[in-house]
Amino acid sequence: MRLNVKAPPAVQADTRQRLLEAAGRVFAEKGYRSTTVREIIRRAGANLAAVNYHFRGKDGLYAAVLEHTYAKALEKHPPEGGVDPRAPAGERLRGFIRSFLERIFDEDVEACYGRLMARELVEPTAALDGVVERIRPLFGRLCAIVKEIVESEASLGQIERSAKSIVGQILFYKHAAPVIQRLEGRRAGPPDIDALARHIADFSVHGLKGPSARARRSR
Repeated sequence: MRLNVKAPPAVQADTRQRLLEAAGRVFAEKGYRSTTVREIIRRAGANLAAVNYHFRGKDGLYAAVLEHTYAKALEKHPPEGGVDPRAPAGERLRGFIRSFLERIFDEDVEACYGRLMARELVEPTAALDGVVERIRPLFGRLCAIVKEIVESEASLGQIERSAKSIVGQILFYKHAAPVIQRLEGRRAGPPDIDALARHIADFSVHGLKGPSARARRSR
């Protein structure tokens, strides 16, 4: 007779963590579609039964990895970017942008959120809906800062489009890295974050508050 002995909770938690870490590395390297569960369990020193037990298969594991790495990235790089919430809106915008850049450029094992998101945006999966719901509050925070910078009569559509333009500037330095490397001889990275955050924030504030912006809103 074969006994069904369940592993102690501490062992289960350790296995789950090893699977998350190994899967994060493999998904970031190869993308969801090219990743095999066999490769993940080999790196994690686990077995297929553990994947099914903790995550109910590859889809569940991938969704858990996105959630796990997002939580770790946000914990390590909070959205306020170290700026006092009572600071002027322009300073808070710079802090928001800096923390965003820090998250997408962080290559730490548990903070490979930037690489995972870059792949998810190029090759979206069923997990994208969950990703959007997690980032929705951050987008709302950015819109609130933008609204404070522009005049109060700006419409919701104008505010959201302005916020998306700011996000676009941030993501450019991640997704256009090969082009930047060929133009400038090097890729943008962690050493450039402060300068990039200041440039994007100052450029955006000038655009939001400049005469041409006010003229467009008056039409």
